[in-house]
Amino acid sequence: MPKLLVKPNGTHGRVTHVTPESAGWTYVGFDLHRMKPGEIAAAETGRREVCLVFVSGRGSTTADGESFGILGERMSPFDGAPHALYVPAGSNWSVTAETELELAVCSAPGGSGYKAKAIPPGTHPKLTRGKGSNVRHVHNIMPEDDNAAHSLLVVEVITPNGNTSSYPSHKHDRDDLPNESLLEETYYHRLNPPQGFAFQRVYTDDRSLDEAMAVEDGDVTLVPKGYHPCATIHGYDLYYLNVMAGPKRVWKFHNAAEHEWLLK
Repeated sequence: MPKLLVKPNGTHGRVTHVTPESAGWTYVGFDLHRMKPGEIAAAETGRREVCLVFVSGRGSTTADGESFGILGERMSPFDGAPHALYVPAGSNWSVTAETELELAVCSAPGGSGYKAKAIPPGTHPKLTRGKGSNVRHVHNIMPEDDNAAHSLLVVEVITPNGNTSSYPSHKHDRDDLPNESLLEETYYHRLNPPQGFAFQRVYTDDRSLDEAMAVEDGDVTLVPKGYHPCATIHGYDLYYLNVMAGPKRVWKFHNAAEHEWLLK
């Protein structure tokens, strides 16, 4: 099995490149570009659909032959909701950086009948989940109820310092609807201030997979199956960008039985 912790490759250009082949799975892809003003990132989507997330900075965008102008507003992923752009299969996209730009390219198998679409901040309401030291703040970008994509699910989460997240432990690794859906998942992590760190554990009930990782600013973690809680340390807020995809565009998870009491 590939390593579940993916470190960035440098500080400029395409610093992260996760494909279904490199991850050893079927659906999810994730790239991260760190760009300087005037630089261009562009690609054809082929059989895959893409969600471009402006993690920080601004860029001039085109998709599927249409100009979407300058997208991006925040200069930090900890400063409000993101701009994003959906690009369907069988098309292309281009982003020219107007400022220093951190651009996430989230991908999964596409389908027919979808159109390129800008997703501005506020498209979906900000949510707060959990209580006490399990509080986290959620910005949905492409949730399952928007019918805007074939398989992609994309969401951002801010976990305040010292809190847990993706917790109580849950999983989504069985194609067993309506009880549970099968979804691969990536986490792109950022810390504020950036010298901080967090922890993430990926494990199954039988512990055939049980990996605990110290996560630093810019790391990506892979969740091929199993439970995947994370926690940040005192003084450092944790941001993560989740990409999920599977055979059905439904997020239905199963809680670890031993921790369900925390939901009462």
